[in-house]
Amino acid sequence: MTSAFRYAGYAPRPNLDGMTASLWLTPDQDANRLLSRSPLAVMIGMLLDQQIPMEWAFTGPHTIAARMNRTDLDAAAIAAYDPQRFADLMATTPAVHRYPAAMAERVQKLCRHLVDHYGGDAQAVWEGVDDADTLLRRLRDLPGFGPQKSQVFLALLGKQLGVTPSGWREAAGDYGAPDVHRSIADVTDAAALEAVRRTKQEAKRRTR
Repeated sequence: MTSAFRYAGYAPRPNLDGMTASLWLTPDQDANRLLSRSPLAVMIGMLLDQQIPMEWAFTGPHTIAARMNRTDLDAAAIAAYDPQRFADLMATTPAVHRYPAAMAERVQKLCRHLVDHYGGDAQAVWEGVDDADTLLRRLRDLPGFGPQKSQVFLALLGKQLGVTPSGWREAAGDYGAPDVHRSIADVTDAAALEAVRRTKQEAKRRTR
């Protein structure tokens, strides 16, 4: 699939083909449009994807942007936002996450990391990276990204966004396998979302 990440305000990237693809990660089409043009939105959605339904997590970036009175997300603006006001923004009904205060802190830490290490550009995390092990290390260095979340995000980049450094499927582990419905990396429409949900529910049953 071609990359979704070429949009106003971002120069064409040398490792992308310049085409546009639409992501479908949530039934909210406004949220999907933001995800399709904003690397930071996808990264924040991945950060939020824990202890809540996937579609709730990936609607979160659009909700954050709307409550900041912005049409897009900016890492520097989020990093500089007053922490209490940002926590309140996350907690306003409907809340962005089940644990809005904790996740507000994590989102701001993530954005500060991007500002400090990547000039505030989320796409720079994978831009020009030729091998998956290097990219996976960069993802693991992101605040809030543990080993599993990093593998899922690597799989999402490879399967849906055309970011395919050498060895990416292997580095992504089970999440990199083709023709499966295991994680958000495999969600492309409502039917796929339900299939992934069933896989997760079955996995939980097996661990009880």
